Amino acid sequence: MGEASSVSVWLLAVRPKTLTAALVPIVVGTAIAYLDGGTLRLWVAGLALAASFFIQVGTNFVNDAIDFKKGADTEERVGPVRVTQSGLLSAKAVMAGGAACFVVAVLLGAPLVWVGGWPILVIGLFSVACGYGYTGGPFPLAYVGLGDVFVMLFFGLIAVTGTHFLVSASWSVWALLGGLQVGAHATVLIAINNLRDRTTDARVGKRTLAVRLGERGAKGEITALAVAPFVLGFAWCARGAWWAALLPLLSLPVAVTLIRDVLRTPPSAAYNGYLARSAKLHLLFGLLLAAGLSVSLWLTG
Repeated sequence: MGEASSVSVWLLAVRPKTLTAALVPIVVGTAIAYLDGGTLRLWVAGLALAASFFIQVGTNFVNDAIDFKKGADTEERVGPVRVTQSGLLSAKAVMAGGAACFVVAVLLGAPLVWVGGWPILVIGLFSVACGYGYTGGPFPLAYVGLGDVFVMLFFGLIAVTGTHFLVSASWSVWALLGGLQVGAHATVLIAINNLRDRTTDARVGKRTLAVRLGERGAKGEITALAVAPFVLGFAWCARGAWWAALLPLLSLPVAVTLIRDVLRTPPSAAYNGYLARSAKLHLLFGLLLAAGLSVSLWLTG
């Protein structure tokens, strides 16, 4: 395999379309901290973003290798190519890549611990442990139906509130609100992914929430998660941040068409396109929310 093709294979394993889940909460957490009077320390936000990226990529690598080992990824898979299942990389190599990513995340997080103290240390170590425990270890979260909870917590509540704390040195109920909003849309990604793979997952004992809820229940979950951030957004009006409630509504048509298509379509390869669209919704909503927070600060500052 040539150098160029090797790079492209590892890039495939990274799953770039899912990385919005790491980007959006850092951007939103920084914007909320700035609204709350925090000093804009871009180097802190940048390190937090880099660490978050490496945790997510490490999680993706471990998921790729372990799902193959456990038989969840086979030639019957209708989702995007997985490098271990397809034979492009060995499970050992992919697991080593995941371990390397987690080590880099810890190294990047060290200066953040110096800034934020023991709460950031706890958050960082717990995030890395759960990144591996998503599919690995004695109690793999994805295999017992807790994958959606993991995403809501770590790519929503914890990421946003942790970033807010790093930037402002304080905790805020408004960071919890932003965490719920971006966490819900991040969870749409995994919910669509799991609904697509529901049949093959059930066959190997991977009891995702989509397996437990069934097709109808899983579609209801996706609908609720896609709509909830828009409804929750009106709470920003109580903070006087009207633009944080209004600007994200520009992404509502993306959510509506996504929900419509998911409800109309049985789980199939078409869901690969829906997964990409859910990432687009997550990114667009998050950037609009951050912009709305910034405009609100500018108008009241």
